[in-house]
Amino acid sequence: MTEAPRKPRQLAFDLPVDSRHGVEDFLIGPSNEAAYALIEAWPAWPEAWLRLIGPEGAGKTHLAAIWAKTSHAWTVQAQEVTQADVPHLVSQGALVVEDCDSGRLDEPALFHLMNAVKAKRGTLLLTARSAPDRWGLTVPDLLSRLRLAPHAVIEPPDDALLRAVLVKLFIDRQLIVDTGIIEMLAQRMERSFAGARALVDGLDRLSLERGRRVTRALAGEALAALFPDTP
Repeated sequence: MTEAPRKPRQLAFDLPVDSRHGVEDFLIGPSNEAAYALIEAWPAWPEAWLRLIGPEGAGKTHLAAIWAKTSHAWTVQAQEVTQADVPHLVSQGALVVEDCDSGRLDEPALFHLMNAVKAKRGTLLLTARSAPDRWGLTVPDLLSRLRLAPHAVIEPPDDALLRAVLVKLFIDRQLIVDTGIIEMLAQRMERSFAGARALVDGLDRLSLERGRRVTRALAGEALAALFPDTP
């Protein structure tokens, strides 16, 4: 008997995701409203710099992008801050330094940068996943200054915000998903922004590989793969 031909498996390509970072795209809830309010309060900050702390995928980059657009700031990664580049970095008047707890921070350069920002009457926004005490800093003056810096914290999302984040992530990927599936995912997934992103990424990939829309069965498969300990 001739075996029936199998349906060809589609390849999942890492295509760009339309992640919009405008102020109208930022979803506000109890977990991030204080951080959003402080970003919006600029230039009436209590100090020349602000620390923005939150877990991976919490929206730090989105908030930083909103502030950068308002303040006309440049954005750099922490490892791009060097002593030689400080004069150039402060010349714009406003600067975002992302991922300060990445372990690739030039501490004397950051201390020099903060001094230069204050002297120029500029503004500095620093993002990280944790408080400075956990960055492994060895320069006491820098650690002391960062500890005293005003800061905003993004907390893990509540249920309503988590559902809204899932919807936004699916929209960013141009995926149409039933509200019942959103509810199922929100009830069974890890309670974090990073978990939401990983789940939607996984479902997007499964949908492309199988050539199917996102169904409850596909959602259950993605949940089991990413969060095996959830009921």
